[in-house]
Amino acid sequence: MPRFFRPHAASAVLALCLLGTAARAEAQPKPAAPPEAAAPGAAPSLAADSLKPGKPATKPYLGDAEAPDTVKILSPPPASHSPLENADRAAFNNTRALKGTPRWELAASDVAEGASALLDTYACVLGTRIDAARVPALINLFDRARLDIARGTRGPKLHYRRLRPFVGNDAPICVQRTQMLADSFSYPSGHATQGWTYALMMAALVPDKASAILARGRIYGESRIVCGVHWLTDVSAGRTNGAAVFAALMGDSGFRADMDKARAEIAKVLDGKGPPPDPAACTREGNVLKEPALQF
Repeated sequence: MPRFFRPHAASAVLALCLLGTAARAEAQPKPAAPPEAAAPGAAPSLAADSLKPGKPATKPYLGDAEAPDTVKILSPPPASHSPLENADRAAFNNTRALKGTPRWELAASDVAEGASALLDTYACVLGTRIDAARVPALINLFDRARLDIARGTRGPKLHYRRLRPFVGNDAPICVQRTQMLADSFSYPSGHATQGWTYALMMAALVPDKASAILARGRIYGESRIVCGVHWLTDVSAGRTNGAAVFAALMGDSGFRADMDKARAEIAKVLDGKGPPPDPAACTREGNVLKEPALQF
């Protein structure tokens, strides 16, 4: 081969090697979405549903055949520049003015999630603080259901990979900005899914307080909009998602049996003899509940 062809041949070989490397890299599975940052002391986010070393295994209620296909159930997030996306952006921009208000403070406290945090969330509605140690059946119920909620949330998040509203701007949010939070996905809201599923469960467990419980569950989800970490449609989808998961759970005999155990257990602690909830927190929450629903 003539000498002046050799550099071209070498370039061709190098190009083929680079193409092969790129193809192998593309073939590697993409990493799962990172977990959403939680408030200090809060339970791990729904995206971080792996068990810690040494923690006893907790099994979900639903198997592959029973778990709802939430990607199929939920409509896609709004298209770019659509009326719904414009409404999402308006809701985010308008609620930044709530910083420093009681509604903002409630949103910040609603960042906490998980079974134990749920007891605090509904303390004012129930009229008493409940020690998790006194309701092991209730905690087991929510811990197991939480795995089914996480599964129902993970699928659409990874399918749509929607960015959170604070990404690309410096508008205030009610939690610390972290790269982990920015890199996690927004649709549907995991907090809103969990909050609405738990609200439906609590309403079934304490039916005489169902209306107040469901109103608090709605506000818990809307706190994510006020907080600036989710779009309005993320939260709306979270409620649909939570309802789908709850409907599937109600079809499971093990879940229904655990609901019966938790119902009997919680009835014993709602005797008016428990410690009262924080008066200041209840005043703030009561004022929010009395106000008309936020017009996002």
